[in-house]
Amino acid sequence: MEEKLPQEEGILYGVSVGPGDPELMTLKAARVIRQAQVLALPHEKKENCVAYQIVCQAVPEAEGKEILLIPMPMTKNPQILEKSHSEGARRIFAEMQKGKTVALLTLGDVSVYSTCWYLYRRVKEMGGRGSLISGVPSFCAAAARLDISLASGSQELHILPASYQIEEGLSLPGVKVLMKTGSRLGAVKKLLEEKGLPVQGVRRCGMEGEELYRSAGEIREDAGYYSLFIVGEKLILSEERERKEE
Repeated sequence: MEEKLPQEEGILYGVSVGPGDPELMTLKAARVIRQAQVLALPHEKKENCVAYQIVCQAVPEAEGKEILLIPMPMTKNPQILEKSHSEGARRIFAEMQKGKTVALLTLGDVSVYSTCWYLYRRVKEMGGRGSLISGVPSFCAAAARLDISLASGSQELHILPASYQIEEGLSLPGVKVLMKTGSRLGAVKKLLEEKGLPVQGVRRCGMEGEELYRSAGEIREDAGYYSLFIVGEKLILSEERERKEE
């Protein structure tokens, strides 16, 4: 009997799909998705996975791919998160051991508060091969949509996870980006209003239902998870907007 050679182990790609607009997904991300045998989605249902819906608009071939659903609970409980991340990583690694290329999709950029990173890191710790595919971060897309510059000259830029305490962070010089407000949106809005800070924001940037906010007072308390706010001592306007507002 002819001896079977061991199958080459697969590889995991952490693929950034951008902030929402399918046209902002990179050519490299599209190529990797086309070549992958398995798309891993950090969700319980592919129909509700925003990253997958973005990909299907940019890469129609994605709809015919094998799907691996990885439920990711929205909690800060470390025990629940550890169990979920470890189990998800084991399931991905099992597909890689079959010689399959797995593309793990994530919104925005894989290096910025990415759910994908928790799974990717564990797969690498198991000895799996992996590569990260960068993308357009949500705060860069939001700044472009608002027609402002995030930072200029010596101005500092700080990224703050608004689902935690941000009072100290708001006192930092320069521009502050508030991400992942989650259920604390009402408290964040109140804090910004009390401090009288100049703020602009975007809800569902590049997606259906997009809304722009030009002040803290305009922010809806039910704006939802996909909302991002930019706080600055002086937000830098484009020359065109400056002329319009004079």
